[in-house]
Amino acid sequence: MTLTGPERQAHSGEARSLLILLHGYGADGNDLIGLADVLAPHLPNTRFLAPNAPERCVNNPMGYQWFPIPRMDGSSEQASLESFAASTRLLDAWLDEAEAETGISAANTVLLGFSQGTMMSLHVGLRRRAALAGICGFSGRLLAPERLGAEIVTRPPVLLIHGEQDPVVPFASMAEAEAGLTAAGVSVETHVSPGTGHGIAPDGLTKALGFLQGRLA
Repeated sequence: MTLTGPERQAHSGEARSLLILLHGYGADGNDLIGLADVLAPHLPNTRFLAPNAPERCVNNPMGYQWFPIPRMDGSSEQASLESFAASTRLLDAWLDEAEAETGISAANTVLLGFSQGTMMSLHVGLRRRAALAGICGFSGRLLAPERLGAEIVTRPPVLLIHGEQDPVVPFASMAEAEAGLTAAGVSVETHVSPGTGHGIAPDGLTKALGFLQGRLA
């Protein structure tokens, strides 16, 4: 497939659903694939894929980025926009490849993103031809909310989780994303992780598991 990264086979040995984990800026698929160790016993028929983003990260050459972030790496706004557009096209195509390779349809697939991975999940997932089972996003934002109403194609349910002490992606981003998604007709649920910074806390992961079990049962 066009994107590569770690994966975990279904705990039961029979994959009937798919959870795709999209990492954040400067990380890689290994940063999130460990979630499979926690989630798989509760989602025994789910296969886990954690693709690496297509670009090496400007600030961390050992990691990857879906697109550069001007305020963090000195890139231009134009370069960031062009990279974002290229990555969204690539991820969209890769999701087609993943469906063909696994034989698991969009209706049994959830995107779970962290930070920049959440931004990608929301942008691409809502523009897919076939509706996903759901989208779960930690510590992210809804990019280009002004375009969503005109561009949205499908409306899978969304769960947004954010640490109230996040110093990287402002906590207010969750309410802004909720408003933009709701305005576009998307069913949204939110969860606040008290005292949590830019990360995934146990309470947030528990909330995500409940969502995943409901969507991938």
